Amino acid sequence: MTGRFAPSPTGRMHLGNIFTALLAWLSVRSQGGRMLLRIEDLDPQRSRAAYAEQLKQDLGWLGLDWDGEMPPQSTRSPVYAAHFAKLEEQGLIYPCYCSRSELHDASAPHASDGTVLYSGACRDLTPEQRAAKTRRPAWRVRVPDIAVSFRDGVCGPQTERLAETCGDFIVRRSDGVYAYQLAVVCDDALGSVTEVVRGSDLLGSTARQLWLFSVFGYPAPQYYHVPLLVVPDGRRLSKRERDLDMEALRARCTPEQLVGRLAQLAGLRPGPEPVRAADLVSRFSWEHIPRGEIVIPANFSDGFRVFP
Repeated sequence: MTGRFAPSPTGRMHLGNIFTALLAWLSVRSQGGRMLLRIEDLDPQRSRAAYAEQLKQDLGWLGLDWDGEMPPQSTRSPVYAAHFAKLEEQGLIYPCYCSRSELHDASAPHASDGTVLYSGACRDLTPEQRAAKTRRPAWRVRVPDIAVSFRDGVCGPQTERLAETCGDFIVRRSDGVYAYQLAVVCDDALGSVTEVVRGSDLLGSTARQLWLFSVFGYPAPQYYHVPLLVVPDGRRLSKRERDLDMEALRARCTPEQLVGRLAQLAGLRPGPEPVRAADLVSRFSWEHIPRGEIVIPANFSDGFRVFP
């Protein structure tokens, strides 16, 4: 089997990123599999090469190694273009000229969770109507009105009706950058990835990605969407939480201390005692992983060794 960790080089990893990386690594190593590293630098405005190198150093510091590196997404536009062309050949894509304000208009359709769905305003424009547009278009894929079902390794059985929960989604932005949904399917398929471990905030992307796998004729990986870490007031962690990013954590603790605390949050150990990641491999099981959001205790970093 082959797993992967696919961080975005837009800043230092925070505790939630580290938690996901640890579980992805433990799952692969417990199965004797192959671990790949892929830098997801699709966003040219926020991605930095220096952050990519820091990500690698931080993973190494934690004891999370990998067996190969996939090319960064910023170098793979020809691959994405070829798959974009396959969608075009099947008549599945069309240009969308809608502005951000039009997309988020109060009258726009919404999914049951409040997410704005694309109205389909540009879906059936005539060639003459398209020629009259002056805005540079994004490109959307036509989703069928079908239900996609799958079993997530953490969240259990899932069913999503594409037309009702995501609508026609973007596969290439108006600035020419290929969208995450297309890029990640191409990369996972061509990298022979068989297991994807990521945060539960991406669970909603899975059905559309599974559909793209089927459109391209690729086998789909098994997904595990791990619970998000939240601070005591319920907020999700972000890279703006500087006291829980790798810069702050490396200044205050050893790798073993940090891994021990994360192992306790993951249900892999009863207490927070320091431990090497490698020493958790033999006891790893997805059955131990909590199913809901995990609250980081206010005293999470108490007792960490403080370096001079």
